Amino acid sequence: MFSYLADREGRKRWFLVTLLLYLAATVLSAFSWNFWSFLCFRFLAGAGIGGEYSAINSAIDELIPARTRGQTALAINGSWWVGTAAGALISIPLLDSDIVPEWLGWRLCFGLGGILGLGILLVRRLVPESPRWLMTHGRLQEAEAIVTTIEEQVRKDKRVDVLPEPVGNMTIHTNTQVTFKTVVRQLVKIYPKRAILGVTLMVTQSALYNAIFFTYPLVLTKFSGVSSSQVGLYLVPFAIGNFLGPLLLGRFFDTIGRKLMIAFTYATSGLLLACTGYLFWQGYLTAVTQTLAWSIIFFFASAGASAAYLTVSEVFPLEIRARAIAVFFVVGQGSGVLAHRLFSMLIQESPTSVFYGDLVGAALMLLGAIVAMVFGVKAEQKPLEALAGPISAAK
Repeated sequence: MFSYLADREGRKRWFLVTLLLYLAATVLSAFSWNFWSFLCFRFLAGAGIGGEYSAINSAIDELIPARTRGQTALAINGSWWVGTAAGALISIPLLDSDIVPEWLGWRLCFGLGGILGLGILLVRRLVPESPRWLMTHGRLQEAEAIVTTIEEQVRKDKRVDVLPEPVGNMTIHTNTQVTFKTVVRQLVKIYPKRAILGVTLMVTQSALYNAIFFTYPLVLTKFSGVSSSQVGLYLVPFAIGNFLGPLLLGRFFDTIGRKLMIAFTYATSGLLLACTGYLFWQGYLTAVTQTLAWSIIFFFASAGASAAYLTVSEVFPLEIRARAIAVFFVVGQGSGVLAHRLFSMLIQESPTSVFYGDLVGAALMLLGAIVAMVFGVKAEQKPLEALAGPISAAK
């Protein structure tokens, strides 16, 4: 629903609305009175996250210059882990029953997390609407005003009087009607190889993350004897690795290229996961070395996952961009839920079962690498319109 509204009514409004929904639902989770109320609030928070991914990734692509679109998108998507690290640190004292009563600690975690996110909401208010979206909806004066402001800032930063003239031109029919049938046709008939690429990248990375990250605390407590109140301490380096991967590797997605870098990060994380799973199975890893190993794995996996979101957002037409992201997000999360359930069951068995789960995750990432090499799109430093012309463009 939110992706439809982001395509229909604008990027800015809906990345603010979806973030506000997520924050409100997170705070309300702290006031849950039973399991079902908690489940309801978490459902609303999930809806906010899903809608936000569609709207904010559309805005990033349509506002950032082609030459740096990759590294910018990866850095922004990877910044999620900064919040994860902060949340993990906050959880250490709050989940320690010797410091905070158990009934209160988890509520404070949700409440403080939502309140801290308000700062992001205030910053996002400064992000302009997408000029591309405004143009396709006949709001030319608003689009021109935003572009003029951006150009003035660029001239000031670069200390030049004149910017290079734009290259190429295109005639747009405003307010073109785009239906669900249009979306399906674009994904299935016009861009089927890109749809296969998007589904594969999203499913494989989501399965990996949901299987490994969301069961990580169980592995630490069950096999390494880590106290549940201290799990947050081990999540901090894990989150740092996930943040540094997109930040440090992002520029290579704009230079070496999307295709090779996605294949490299997927394959590397898959092979490392298989090796780490074997070492865990043989009993060579402690809680500390396990954390270090997974931090290295997800240094690469996080860059690849962020690039997957970038891929599904930049290789489809402007008019369906948010909905395309939503389709692949839903498919990916669905597979992630199944992977999480499977891995949770394996953890209850033995280290051998965990190793088998790691092998499955590794195989999926290697599959993603192969599909990236076969169907990958060389989107680096190319305008969005060169990758997929707007549906509203004059033929």
